[in-house]
Amino acid sequence: MPLFQHQQIKLYNSLTGKKETFKPINEGYVGMYVCGPTVYSNVHLGNVRTFMSFDMVFRYLKHLGYKVRYVRNITDAGHLENDADAGEDKITKKARLEQIEPMEVVQRYTVDFHNILNTLNFLPPSIEPTATGHIIEQIELITNIIDNGFAYEVNGSVYFDVHKFNETNDYGKLSKRKLEDLIHNTRELDGQSDKKNPQDFALWKKAEPQHIMRWPSPWSDGFPGWHLECTAMSTKYLGDQFDIHGGGMDLKFPHHECEIAQNEAAKGKSPVNYWMHANMLELNGQRMSKTTGNTVNPDELLSGNNKFFSKAYSPSVIRFFNAQSSYRSVLDLTDDGLLASEKGFYRLMDAVNLLDDLKPSKTSSIDVNSWKQTCYDAMNDDFNSPILIAHLFEAAKYINQIKDGSETLSAEDLNTFKATINNFVFDVLGLKNATKSDSGTDKLSGAVDILIKLRQEARANKDFALSDKIRDELAEVGIQLKDGKDGTTFSTN
Repeated sequence: MPLFQHQQIKLYNSLTGKKETFKPINEGYVGMYVCGPTVYSNVHLGNVRTFMSFDMVFRYLKHLGYKVRYVRNITDAGHLENDADAGEDKITKKARLEQIEPMEVVQRYTVDFHNILNTLNFLPPSIEPTATGHIIEQIELITNIIDNGFAYEVNGSVYFDVHKFNETNDYGKLSKRKLEDLIHNTRELDGQSDKKNPQDFALWKKAEPQHIMRWPSPWSDGFPGWHLECTAMSTKYLGDQFDIHGGGMDLKFPHHECEIAQNEAAKGKSPVNYWMHANMLELNGQRMSKTTGNTVNPDELLSGNNKFFSKAYSPSVIRFFNAQSSYRSVLDLTDDGLLASEKGFYRLMDAVNLLDDLKPSKTSSIDVNSWKQTCYDAMNDDFNSPILIAHLFEAAKYINQIKDGSETLSAEDLNTFKATINNFVFDVLGLKNATKSDSGTDKLSGAVDILIKLRQEARANKDFALSDKIRDELAEVGIQLKDGKDGTTFSTN
């Protein structure tokens, strides 16, 4: 019997603003769509946090025995700067600046995206469609919306008529915004003169002569609107109505709001039963921003080659850090937080690695089945991974007590205990087994600390040639020394 038949998930539905019992449209099957990256640059660490949260959701649904079709797209055209309806396509701009083909940009950063996610032990989605691979479906969708009276064409571009739609539908129901408020807070901007109203958004944009990426359509040679792409791809592979749509909190408005409107305008039905949104990732208590320099790439976090962190962190430590916070909470990425997570991760792994040494007894002094259900209860409560981790640390305590003989488990209970720990640690949380000595981190730290002390002595003796030699030769083998007010630290690349 599949686990989902006696494990009931309650998830927070952004559409209704409350936790709801999860009931898929088709019993035993789940359709889930998550908005993927726009591949014009290295994947943002905040996006990785979102994808990691939904990777855990995907893993848990699969663990419960659901057959999951997980669709996560690649936006490789149509995403304009600042998510506006006018301006330059992000990918086209990158191609122009680097004087390469747009699809070279797409290929480079799609490969980077996959490499980062593979390193962090993500499961691949069931389907990973691209916007450029679904132009025909998008044109058909626009045609349906026009035929139903909710879109209009002006000078080769097609716009969604938000005001007309709102006469019979509720535009803003996901983000809890009223059209009247949007009208009041909107200024008329240059580039919006083709629209009937500033709130209308582009379904198809006529390409200017300098725009490289373009496709023929009944209205013009042009390109699709960003919001349209996800509507076309999600419904193509999951049907006009499906179970879960996920993404970052920043996509709730306007992107996801527009997806709902497009689907209702084209097909007369709301596309998604459960909307899930992962919250933001901050860096040292501040919003991540390229303009302020308060940002770090995933590969810089993994290598330690950055100005924010004292060392490199392993993929599993990063996953563990992420899981220690609810996906709906703002997560503050700090060095202290990662160091604490690293300590906790290895403490858990030390306990897990003792499992095979445990010997069964005739009787059990621990109620394993009750403990096991607390793990499921945590994940059933809107995928509450922090509470799950608390129960796994409780298991670590049990492991040490069984080892020293103060607690006992029968053979049957011991097998249940081992299987449950392995299922949640490795299958659901997606961690990989490790010990501190696996990477030689402790030994490396010890050796580099000795060299740092020798360098400090050289500098104290004004032997700057030796000091520079130690620094430069360490750099040649990929170890970067960083001198700061609190002393010298190192990172590896």
